[in-house]
Amino acid sequence: MNRRIRALICGFLLSLMPLCAGLAEEEEIVFTLEDEVELVEVPVYNDVEWDFPLMLSQMDPELIRLANKHVLLSRDYVPDPLVTMNTRKADKQGNNINGGVNKASSSSMKLQGECASALVEFFEAALEDGITLYLKSAYRSYQTQNTMYYNRLKKNNGRDDGWVSKPGASDHQTGLGCDIVSKAWRSKSLNRDFAKTKEAQWMAEHAAMYGFILRYPSDKEDVTEINFEPWHFRYVGRDVAWYIMSEGICLEEFHERLGKAVDAFLASGGDPALVQAYIQTSAE
Repeated sequence: MNRRIRALICGFLLSLMPLCAGLAEEEEIVFTLEDEVELVEVPVYNDVEWDFPLMLSQMDPELIRLANKHVLLSRDYVPDPLVTMNTRKADKQGNNINGGVNKASSSSMKLQGECASALVEFFEAALEDGITLYLKSAYRSYQTQNTMYYNRLKKNNGRDDGWVSKPGASDHQTGLGCDIVSKAWRSKSLNRDFAKTKEAQWMAEHAAMYGFILRYPSDKEDVTEINFEPWHFRYVGRDVAWYIMSEGICLEEFHERLGKAVDAFLASGGDPALVQAYIQTSAE
């Protein structure tokens, strides 16, 4: 399907969400399927039902990897493959000729391979809608995050203000977290006012179409334990992104639901080897 047509369809479906949420209790909208469309049955793995909206094949364990203060990544965790992001170059017609992205600085930035490719597509789609985006921050190693965290503590007299994650807890270490800004915000200190920009609003509306989610939403600060970051997007793959954004949940809540499904699957006699990769434990 043409990317623009797909984007329009997804945008229309997303636009229905606030409408449905605002219905009075006695009102009901019923969505029906065309007769020729078959309903998807609950998947079964070795005679055991998998009771979760997404099949195992729709979730890459590496792409949905969680990193926060309760589930820490190890010191030596590095995403694979990790690729360097090129600065976008265009021909006379404006076509991207090197698969790069606009960057907020000349510094070298890296991302996990699939995420990198998806980000290029995301940026190109934005350009088609008259939106120019800039990558401000990408992969950070454990060591880099450690330096940033303790510099922040020093600046705040030892107080963790929720703006810089402790080492091992940073979404950036996964190589799937991206800080994305507008031209005007390339050199500014980031704050929640960025959410008012057309760029932030476009990204929030279209991210799921390209496999990204808004990692730290304003209404999930008590769950993520991170301040609202309207510039921070996280690649999880399109199926997972669509589910998370349409459900209005954050990555932590997704893992909570997934964990319950895994527990139920194992309790019913499911093969542990099929779900072991989805069980993530903290490095500490």
